[in-house]
Amino acid sequence: MLYLGLLVNPIAGMGGRVGLKGTDGVVEEAISLGATPVAPVRAMEFLQALAPLVQGNPRLDLIVCPLQMGEDVSQEMGLEHKVVDLKISDTTSSEDTRQCTLALYKAGVRLLVFVGGDGTARDILDAIMAEGLDDLLVLGVPSGVKMYSGIFVVNPTDAAEVVNLVLDGGAGTADFEIMDADEEAYREDRFVIRLYGYMKGPSVPARFQGAKQASPETIDEHEAQVAIANYIIDQMVPQGTYILGPGTTVKTVTDLLGVKKTILGVDVYQRRIMHNDVSETQIIELVDDFSMTWIIVSPIGHQGMLFGRGNQQISPGIIERVGREHIIVISTLSKLKGIESETLKVDTGDSLVDEVLRGYIRVVTDYNEVRLVRVE
Repeated sequence: MLYLGLLVNPIAGMGGRVGLKGTDGVVEEAISLGATPVAPVRAMEFLQALAPLVQGNPRLDLIVCPLQMGEDVSQEMGLEHKVVDLKISDTTSSEDTRQCTLALYKAGVRLLVFVGGDGTARDILDAIMAEGLDDLLVLGVPSGVKMYSGIFVVNPTDAAEVVNLVLDGGAGTADFEIMDADEEAYREDRFVIRLYGYMKGPSVPARFQGAKQASPETIDEHEAQVAIANYIIDQMVPQGTYILGPGTTVKTVTDLLGVKKTILGVDVYQRRIMHNDVSETQIIELVDDFSMTWIIVSPIGHQGMLFGRGNQQISPGIIERVGREHIIVISTLSKLKGIESETLKVDTGDSLVDEVLRGYIRVVTDYNEVRLVRVE
């Protein structure tokens, strides 16, 4: 018998598309900028994929957190479930997450699926360490902004597949890195990240994204970035608009152009003018002709994520408007080889857009050197 727990952080990810680089401490600001809840939608995607496994299955019980932390989406999906007896605050907090984790464990849950980001993962780990919940397995459905920890699957459907494997005894266990990124520093365009600890989860490597690894700061790496940047600049259209994703590889392009780019934000370079740290809405307002617009992105180290981690401002709608042929992927060869299976991943939040992006895509790895890399 598998008692499966569901915990939803309802505010996770709300700061992404509005350019806040996170939601911790800025929920009201995010809402004022037009942010809408992300986590409930992701939770429903997971439950929709899980439904055939849950319905009428005597070997699986779904136990959820109260109200917006799991109960609401389970009711909306029409899935049979039990709710832990716990009072949560109207505006949920880290303490609610910790208390929900403990309540689910006491109700018999030994596989906990949470919907959130790195902050949610840290809160769950805090509860596990404080209460000694050593036999609790955890599985993360991505719904935050950054999600650098290795506990996350690539997308909600993958989470349902992992649950199925656990139920059938086809998954072992592994320790996953939980990363702690300083959101205040992140909003100030400073990358401060540390290893927070390890959390046990089901071992299904093909379904998990892996933890982020920083690019090596070597002379060879920098020279490769410069070569890529020179090639990109030589190919640029003077009247074109360029939506620039985060990262040092992309920043090297703007360094050579002589304009300032944020390392961790999304920026727009248009007719020799740089617009820094833009939101999804600002991108749409700035672009007057999407047929003359390109997106330049670099995958996250080790994870290989192109879209859906730290660049949610480049939304599915913007990707659709720009088109797949106008997406320019850049990566040094060493970074590309450091990505597991040397395949790239996407998780835009829109399954149709994800499907369009799948297949082989051109990746610029040096001056006038392009490789075809598969996008999963």
